Amino acid sequence: MQRNLFLGVEAIGQAAIDAGISGVYAYPGTPSTEITEYIQNSKTAKAKNIHRAWSANEKTAMESALGMSYAGKRTMTCMKHVGLNVAADVFMNAAITGINGGMVVTVADDPSQHSSQNEQDSRFYGKFAMIPVMEPSNQQEAYNMTYEAFEFSEKTGLPVMLRITTRLAHSRSGVIQKQMIDENQLKLPENLMQFMLLPAFGRQYYQNLLDKQDWLLTLSEESKFNKYFEGKDKSLGIVCCGIAFNYLMENYSDGNCPYPIVKINQYPAPEKWIKKLENECDELLVIEEGYPLIEELLTDYFGKGKKVCGRLSGALPRKGELNPDHVAKALGKDNSVTIEIPGLIANRPPSLCAGCGHQETYFALNKVLEEFGDGRVFSDIGCYTLGALPPYNTINTCVDMGASITMAKGAADAGLAPVFAVIGDSTFTHSGITGLLDCVNENTNINILIVDNETVAMTGGQDSSAKGKIENICEGVGVQPEHIRLYVPLKKNHDQIIQIINDEIQFEGVSVIIGRRECVQRLSKIKKMNK
Repeated sequence: MQRNLFLGVEAIGQAAIDAGISGVYAYPGTPSTEITEYIQNSKTAKAKNIHRAWSANEKTAMESALGMSYAGKRTMTCMKHVGLNVAADVFMNAAITGINGGMVVTVADDPSQHSSQNEQDSRFYGKFAMIPVMEPSNQQEAYNMTYEAFEFSEKTGLPVMLRITTRLAHSRSGVIQKQMIDENQLKLPENLMQFMLLPAFGRQYYQNLLDKQDWLLTLSEESKFNKYFEGKDKSLGIVCCGIAFNYLMENYSDGNCPYPIVKINQYPAPEKWIKKLENECDELLVIEEGYPLIEELLTDYFGKGKKVCGRLSGALPRKGELNPDHVAKALGKDNSVTIEIPGLIANRPPSLCAGCGHQETYFALNKVLEEFGDGRVFSDIGCYTLGALPPYNTINTCVDMGASITMAKGAADAGLAPVFAVIGDSTFTHSGITGLLDCVNENTNINILIVDNETVAMTGGQDSSAKGKIENICEGVGVQPEHIRLYVPLKKNHDQIIQIINDEIQFEGVSVIIGRRECVQRLSKIKKMNK
């Protein structure tokens, strides 16, 4: 068996290949991006012609994955936690239709918001959908769970969620590979109406999902991924979920924790192990990365009969990433495992790259805004969101993918004029087109600036679905061709950009202004590759 030094995301990508996937579907989103990139760069994946192209957004990705599962093939879809919000419609309904070929939904949560607009715990989505969830605590488990999740998906007839966090995704450890499995043969569902969610069918399939819940609990309690560790000191029992197990064990260098531990890596939570812990111990401490999912369940279950501590009680921080020091404090230990960051190391906030075309867009827009005042620029998710910071201080909102256009529309409907929406090329095709269609249908008085750097820049320079298509899309949606304006965001074109924006402000209707210049980082990368 081959041993590799893998990032968590790389371990997942390799495991999916080894487990016989026929396709991976994803939209770039840190910290999940490198799973798909690993498969894209894999010689084995190329040789086997595994589908590995980027999708326009997470919803289209999951729907495509479900379609491949319909055809009997094994497939994986990958996204970050907020991407699951986008895909929630198909995610919830896929639990009811079930699968044909094994399907794994890999979701990377981002505690502490390292590169995200919120904190979110995707385990709640898994519980909501009533499907199995696997949560590895290290890279080897990430590999093993991914490898076995496809078979488990086919065994249960359900999608399986694999939930990881940033720390696991982007840390590295030794991983032993398993034998590669052949891809499934093409095979349609035995029941050709399995994926037909007309109410008459949907009610029956929902009952099927409900009927599986006791079985899923039994499988979880019998799972080799869930473990009970005996301990001599019964004054405290500890429940550890996923990567949080490491934060506990780093407080015991000899590997011997004196307290009994239930290690949860597969959900639904194994009730028999938790009940054993409850029967033996005076108090319970729940250590979980994300929201207090298990702590809430135990608090509700035990009521006032058993003291349950964790993030909800204040024993651990309610927000942000956990670390060994947090756990040490909850255990009443004095030692500090981690190293404090010296005070002389100053925070360096992110900034747009030197030479980035977005700078020229913001400088020109600021000049135009001098006449009208601030508070009129609605923006979106992307590196251009840094326009909220000095020296630009241009944009006023950033909520979710595509919200720039729709929020600007709402403000325009309220009577604010002029209003501007700033959106990137990839975000436009991800979630902006439908908002533009709403604007066209109502002839909203809005100015939409599409800052087109011809790539998905913030996540590493992946190909943009919008490349070479934006003008045609806008015209096809119904924007008048004479109000689809193009400029090159260079310093020498400053006055021209101002003139274009001012011209379109005079127009009572939908204007789309496109600033197109290739991302300087992508351009640099291409030059290095060519050399």
